[in-house]
Amino acid sequence: MRISQRAQAVAPFYAMEFGKQAATLEAQGHHVVKLSIGEPDFGAPPAVLNAMREVMDGRPMTYTAALGLPALRQAIAQFYRDCHGVEVDPSRVVVTAGASAALVLAAAALVDPGDEVIIGDPSYPCNRQIVESFGARVTLVPTTAETRFQLDAASVRSRWTDSTRGIMIATPSNPTGTSVPTDELAAICHLARERDAWCIVDEIYLDLSDHDDRGRPPQSALSLDPDAIVINSFSKYFGMTGWRLGWCVVPETLVPAMERLAQNYFLCASAPAQHAALACFTPESLAVCEARRLEFAQRRALVLEGLARIGLPVPVPPDGAFYVYFDVSRTGLTSWQFCERALQEAHVALTPGRDFGVRTAETHVRLSYAASTDDLREGITRLGKFVAGLQ
Repeated sequence: MRISQRAQAVAPFYAMEFGKQAATLEAQGHHVVKLSIGEPDFGAPPAVLNAMREVMDGRPMTYTAALGLPALRQAIAQFYRDCHGVEVDPSRVVVTAGASAALVLAAAALVDPGDEVIIGDPSYPCNRQIVESFGARVTLVPTTAETRFQLDAASVRSRWTDSTRGIMIATPSNPTGTSVPTDELAAICHLARERDAWCIVDEIYLDLSDHDDRGRPPQSALSLDPDAIVINSFSKYFGMTGWRLGWCVVPETLVPAMERLAQNYFLCASAPAQHAALACFTPESLAVCEARRLEFAQRRALVLEGLARIGLPVPVPPDGAFYVYFDVSRTGLTSWQFCERALQEAHVALTPGRDFGVRTAETHVRLSYAASTDDLREGITRLGKFVAGLQ
């Protein structure tokens, strides 16, 4: 059987590969501390779980409209208004089978073979894999600790060519947990707009970001550029990873294309998940999610203190998401060697920098602090013994 060049070109998602190795060790009876996957241990808010039980009462569960339940699109638009001060027409909201499906639809709607797309290095690997699958050439722009491992307007401008058609940004970022400063994000969006290019901003960790000194949540890119294509998800802030439900907000002119693509690619997102997700936007559920955001901040402090104590520096402390990107170069191991040996010898699962780009591929490792506090303490203790043994 002939396998397509597209499928052959797709690299493995190494976080998932290390997850499989961890599962093998667990099957052998070992206790593995899993800090490799960005999956909140809390699960969905109680009201959402109750809503799912109610909707699964035996009633017929038919397809929804390809763009999603009207009530859910309205609730998402209201969420932007209430939490981020942005007016969004519900007709611009597209409900998808996870943020990944939103990225697939957006890429299908915007990318032609030969287009160039600018993405920062390091960054979430699936973003570049998706746009390359539609024939784009990805320009990976190296970033540094000085730019918080994020693109800035100067680096975007320096890599722009006549073939550049778009920019993909994640703020806060996976793997670093760092955000693009508001003025830089506005400048990047302006640069794309003046050059008739598109800008996709992945905001799936936005609502897990730190609030400012006045208690205000971070701004959505939509407040800076109403034509930005914003991706979001129920997986992270709402803790619904396995429910596979996300959304995007797109310019009005893009909605018909997104609808046609959604009809053909997915029909619709999960109907039960959509009905249950309406309960995400109740005051009760939002209060639960905010308490969890503060809990993640406490876990982050625990991890940063622990990594500093055992000699694993974090060049840029995160201000959102639930990831820490630490430097292992002082250990004498590459990031891949560090992760392999940490898993086999200390039974701690991490993700090597190879997943996220080129520049930090051999020197940095991602740790997810979406795990429980007990697991984080145990994981740091084990890593401390492992690092001490290397010396």
